Amino acid sequence: MIVTDTISFQTGGDCDIVDITSQVARQVAESGINNGTVTVFVPGSTAGVTTIEYESGLVTDLQQVWERLVSRNIPYNHDRRWGDGNGHSHVRASLLGSSLVVPFTGRKLTLGTWQQIILVDFDNRPRSRRVILQIMGE
Repeated sequence: MIVTDTISFQTGGDCDIVDITSQVARQVAESGINNGTVTVFVPGSTAGVTTIEYESGLVTDLQQVWERLVSRNIPYNHDRRWGDGNGHSHVRASLLGSSLVVPFTGRKLTLGTWQQIILVDFDNRPRSRRVILQIMGE
């Protein structure tokens, strides 16, 4: 069986990190599928998804590492072409990735004790974000 669903929310941009674990867990629990996998996918090219321990220190650490790895304060060809100033956002999202697969059993995600699913919005402005969940199993 396959169930596809969507969750939507607002983000603040500028490396806003949003914990979406509870929304994903709710959709899995309500899917009618007992065991399987859920693919978490963010359409677009300026956000990504991953897992972390969602606590304020680590959230800040992750935000800071993106600035060290892919600074917003250097020239990007994308910005020269389009003039929207978010070249760094596209590069960051490409490195993080747009999808994540999480197994579940008994309609519960098999995440670790301190592991949450997050969306990172790298764009340079607030956005309306949509995450597609594809739940597969039996």
